[in-house]
Amino acid sequence: MNKSGHRIKTIAKKEVVEFVRDWRTIVAIIIIPILMFPVLFIVFPILLESEAAELDSKNVQIEIQFNEYPDELIPLFNTTTTLITEVNTTFSTSLSDPLNDLERVRGMEIDAVLRLNYSEDVWYYSIIHLSTSESSSEAKGRILNALLIFENNITAERIDEGGLDVDNTLDPLRWDGDVTKADVATEGEQAGLILSLFIPLVLAIWTFSSAIQPSIDMTAGERERGTLEALLGLPCTRNELLMGKWLGVATITGVGVLLQIVGLLFAIGYLASSDFIGIPSLSLEAVILIILSIMLFAVMVVALELALAMRSHSVKEAGSILGPAIILIIFPALFTQVINLDGIESFWFSIPVINILLALRELLLDRVIFEHVMIWMITSILYASLAAYYAARQFKREDIVTTLS
Repeated sequence: MNKSGHRIKTIAKKEVVEFVRDWRTIVAIIIIPILMFPVLFIVFPILLESEAAELDSKNVQIEIQFNEYPDELIPLFNTTTTLITEVNTTFSTSLSDPLNDLERVRGMEIDAVLRLNYSEDVWYYSIIHLSTSESSSEAKGRILNALLIFENNITAERIDEGGLDVDNTLDPLRWDGDVTKADVATEGEQAGLILSLFIPLVLAIWTFSSAIQPSIDMTAGERERGTLEALLGLPCTRNELLMGKWLGVATITGVGVLLQIVGLLFAIGYLASSDFIGIPSLSLEAVILIILSIMLFAVMVVALELALAMRSHSVKEAGSILGPAIILIIFPALFTQVINLDGIESFWFSIPVINILLALRELLLDRVIFEHVMIWMITSILYASLAAYYAARQFKREDIVTTLS
């Protein structure tokens, strides 16, 4: 038993060393995972905030066409960043018909046109804009903001003229007290809910995708290089060869997932300090089960990918099979995001891939339900065993394992 374990470790060490010699591999399994969540949670929001600030300071040109001058509307625009052109006219057709303004807006001569037609105490309006233009969309947004304030002012004036209280008339239903105090969920539970909506998806996709390249390199790649036959000449069984390669791929994948989690924790810590999101409150039992669920998922994924790669006759063929196979993860992952966990039926925790993703969602909410845990744990072990058995069958086929030369 000790000799068998030693041979498995030797094969795994050989595979890992060979795979990480390429600097691109280091980038793929170390740099990218550890930077993924910080970039997603920290840099991306900063870029969005910068873009929003840039749009707010952007100079836009708006033409206002009216049949009666809107005295209270014009001052609502910020004249430092919005150039207003006023045109007094009459309208004989629908306000939404672009007419002569079509080419002007499309040609970016003007960013947007606001048309106002006052008739029988009602202001009718239309905005001519180009939705594919950032400047035109920004101009439309500023127009809508100004029109909203304009409408509220008119409504308040008319209510006041009728002898009614404006606040009581416009706001007859009000929340009494602090809204946040009425939510009995803790900040940790709220943070767990937010994280449960995307962490299972990202972890599942990354676990699957990070195992693709090493699985191909250690199977179809070895066949193309002619080194697989040399491995078969070693004093080891096919199962030991499979276990060694599985351990090598699992090590590489595990390092990538671990570093991804480190990056995630760093990003969460940063966001928690900025009051954007809190730190989920998880029990030790939930944390252990989360780690166990990821390990079971990794066992199944790595074994399945090794089997599919071993069936392939070339690196190109293996890539064409395993690349699209990620859809088998993406679709269930997206599907599980819309499943309501309250009162969920137990059978969902027995479906491949979905069971682990739902388990992660529940555990991130610190919900440890014994029935659900037993179902996803037993079924995951079963699926992992079947995947390992299928992989072992592929490694024992002489027509698959031998090279093509």
